[in-house]
Amino acid sequence: MTPGAGIFRTQLPQGFSAGGVNCGVRRYRPDLGVIISDDPCVATAVLTQNTCKAAPVTYCEELLPSSKIKAILTNSGQANAATGQQGVINNQKIVDSLATELSCDSQQVLIASTGVIGEQVEVEKITAAMPMLVNSVTNIAEKFAVSILTTDLVPKTVHKEIKLSQGTVIITGICKGSGMIHPNMATMLGYLLTDAIVSVEQSQGMLKKVCDKSFNMISVDGDTSTNDGVFMLANGMSQVSLSNESDIAIFYQALEEIAITLAKSIARDGEGASKLIEVKVMGLAEEMTAKKIARSITTSPLIKTAIYGESPNWGRILAKVGSEMVSQDLINHCDIVIQGLALFSKGALVSDEAPNNLRKKMREDTIFIDIHFNDGKQHATAWGCDLTEKYVTINAEYLT
Repeated sequence: MTPGAGIFRTQLPQGFSAGGVNCGVRRYRPDLGVIISDDPCVATAVLTQNTCKAAPVTYCEELLPSSKIKAILTNSGQANAATGQQGVINNQKIVDSLATELSCDSQQVLIASTGVIGEQVEVEKITAAMPMLVNSVTNIAEKFAVSILTTDLVPKTVHKEIKLSQGTVIITGICKGSGMIHPNMATMLGYLLTDAIVSVEQSQGMLKKVCDKSFNMISVDGDTSTNDGVFMLANGMSQVSLSNESDIAIFYQALEEIAITLAKSIARDGEGASKLIEVKVMGLAEEMTAKKIARSITTSPLIKTAIYGESPNWGRILAKVGSEMVSQDLINHCDIVIQGLALFSKGALVSDEAPNNLRKKMREDTIFIDIHFNDGKQHATAWGCDLTEKYVTINAEYLT
């Protein structure tokens, strides 16, 4: 599996092309991207659970799932959320413009938007750039991955070739996200492309499960966006299908690995972040409880600021576990391990020296927090980032 960052050349699956241009909505960097498939795709999505949905989200909800999608367009800089009926009209104008350029039906075009909420999109600039956008496409992910960024520092892509019983298929993942990240399917957008033959039912089932293990287990700031979406497109151009249970298992495992890699890259690139946080909660009777505890730790401002300050204040983690209504008996029998060092066990601090031993390890750029219970076999992993002064600065100045 090959992740891409900075200057990269991430290959797209057979039959896919992608591009990106600056249409003038943003001053300098590319702000309009497209992914095109030579053949119609099976397409599914997991979209935001925020009840304030952007116009492109409600548009995609009406079309998906589908077996005839040709392209997905993404504009950055303006979210087209909280824009009323005019936002719906503008969204359709943009979709129609791309459909005309591709000589396909408008219902074969998906769209996603990311950027400032409440601004009407600059339709004329976007539609005028459509011929240039379509002419920009290549068989690598680079231009598209850059065009969808907002406050992200780096583009995020992953590529993997998978051997199945009938031959080799490719999965390429692309995503963006840095702030307003607390998905419940931030502005987080993800695109999973494959040339395998995948049915609508297979795509729906796998994508939801994958998102529950990856994108829905990250948090930067606890805010779920109006525009979140993860899309899966399968065009079948490899002529290789998931023909048996082994093929399905191999394909799913690769898809999950790609999604987790992308999700972690979003958390690591959180606005102003200096450290990635990985929380593993193990040994519980219910997976939902494990997920709840893991995610609560990654979202706690007290824990996030302590990690930024490189403080070995493990007590904040213990307090957060208790705030999730875990029983006193379970807490008395849990172990808390940070950076591989045992801090808490059998209801008490392991040793007086433990926090001091931990202090130096808190300087590392990835902080691992493991919480072991003894009540079952369910487990969960969540990812987040620390909270720094830069986060405040970035978001205070976002409209300027």
